[in-house]
Amino acid sequence: MRVVMLGAPGSGKGTQAKQLVKAYGAPQLSTGDLLRAAVKAASPIGLRAKAAMDEGRLVSDDIVLGLIQETLDGPHGPRDFILDGFPRNLAQAVALDELLTRLVRPLQAAILIDVSADELKRRIAGRRTCRDCGAIYNIYTAPSAREGVCDLCGGQTYQRADDNEATVAQRLATYEAETAPLIGYYRSRDLLHSVPGEQPVDAIFAALRAIADGLD
Repeated sequence: MRVVMLGAPGSGKGTQAKQLVKAYGAPQLSTGDLLRAAVKAASPIGLRAKAAMDEGRLVSDDIVLGLIQETLDGPHGPRDFILDGFPRNLAQAVALDELLTRLVRPLQAAILIDVSADELKRRIAGRRTCRDCGAIYNIYTAPSAREGVCDLCGGQTYQRADDNEATVAQRLATYEAETAPLIGYYRSRDLLHSVPGEQPVDAIFAALRAIADGLD
């Protein structure tokens, strides 16, 4: 299973990706995790990434693609993977396809968790994070047992500054402008699978499993 997870902030694609990892054993390639691991290992590409971050610059596409290649390349690299958080625009998608073709690991599917804009705004505005352990809750869809208190460690939960209404609207606008065109790109390549994201979590995962089980 070699798939890219697509979906706007708040769609739940990260949560579903983790469930797919558990069910199928394919590693989740999160760009953030890859960056942190490379920096910690002080690999050549990790040092380039660290230098960019230390200077307050965005990590370039070629560094991210290099991290993906470093992870997949070689006889012991995973044959299957779940990409989450990359690509974010058409240029990245084209470059990723070229890389995966060279590595003989072409994508088998792009899976979109499709959620309406109004529901996305509600979900993100309802998100709460534990100050101590980082656990994430949602006052609408997955609240903690006691309001404002983390179920796991008893720490205080709070609303992050970037989860306010104005910031959410900006994040969704950025998604529509940059990331949403990926839907058309993958549809044109007969790779797109769309799953309604406003149904129960178990139903979404069942739909994802049906897609994954049908891949060659």
